[in-house]
Amino acid sequence: MIAVVLVAFLAMLGAVGYGAMRFFGGAVSAPDYSGASGVADVIVEIPPNSALSDFGNILTERDVVKSTQAFINATGGRTMEGGYYKLRTQISASTAVSMMTDSTRVHRVGLMNVPEGLQLESKKGIDGKTTPGIFQMIADATEVEINGAHRGVTVKELQKVAATAKPSELGVPDWARKYVTASEVRGDFRRLEGLIAPGTWEYINPEHSATQILSDLITESAARFEKWGLLNDNGSGLTPYETLVTASIVEREAKNPEDFPKVARVILNRLAKDQRLEMDSTSNYKAKVTNIDVHGDAYSDENPWNTYQIFGLPPTPIGAVGERALEATEHPTKGKWLYFVSIDQDGTTLFADDYEEHKRNRQKACDTGLLSTGC
Repeated sequence: MIAVVLVAFLAMLGAVGYGAMRFFGGAVSAPDYSGASGVADVIVEIPPNSALSDFGNILTERDVVKSTQAFINATGGRTMEGGYYKLRTQISASTAVSMMTDSTRVHRVGLMNVPEGLQLESKKGIDGKTTPGIFQMIADATEVEINGAHRGVTVKELQKVAATAKPSELGVPDWARKYVTASEVRGDFRRLEGLIAPGTWEYINPEHSATQILSDLITESAARFEKWGLLNDNGSGLTPYETLVTASIVEREAKNPEDFPKVARVILNRLAKDQRLEMDSTSNYKAKVTNIDVHGDAYSDENPWNTYQIFGLPPTPIGAVGERALEATEHPTKGKWLYFVSIDQDGTTLFADDYEEHKRNRQKACDTGLLSTGC
């Protein structure tokens, strides 16, 4: 009898102790793998806003860790990011946590950060440096080797799909479809320029096809643009797509965001007067080497994006449009300006109503050495 009571008492103490440890945040013993090398590669998706228990459940289901509780114990309560991870099966919980919180993010896949103004195509600058384009960033984000097999998409695959797939397959919104099927851009991957918004993209599935990836990015980007007022808060007087094109020029022309609404007004004023836009950013769009001091072939090339040679807007945006540039184009400053010029490396920009004033402003850019052509 005494033995039975003692066993019951010890069991009760154990239960109380376990509950107390959980209540006061102490680690609870749980099954765990002991190795760090694991057995095989595996890609694991952690949905956004997942709790630590969700992380643990998913990793346990994929046989990365042995138990949810072991993973929770190993995190020490730290915050974890959702996304795609390349991990190993049957590794210790502490190893899994280390891999997923590594500051170099070497185990993250499907993650890219697109800066405002970036083009689809990689571009070489006058300084000899090449800026990776959005397609290159997608290729880099999805490139991963799983158990000896290559996963991910290439720049060539993305360009081919962008040029040939149906707009409906690519997630192109209704307000852009007639533009991406226009004769000027038919068969050209650049017809999708500007339809992928800047910002952080954390969930690019490396196992998806180029078509699926572009469709996901464009669909989500359209939602972002519409959230930024493109469809229902647009005071530009242009169609939504034309507004996006205009905002892309604003994005590339002005260095300082406070100048965005004034640059937008210059573009709108020129369009209203049927005056060529003559924007350096548009002549640089297809140039082999970008140069703020536009001259030569970049100036004279008769491609449909070069506003030194064409009237009106180019057929597509010339880069990724951010929220500030889009809002500035939707709500441009009132004014009669027809010209502007940046006069120094800080992006100081002067605006003018007439050409004579603009020439005087431009001379200041020559004096600082920012420009040399026509000085």
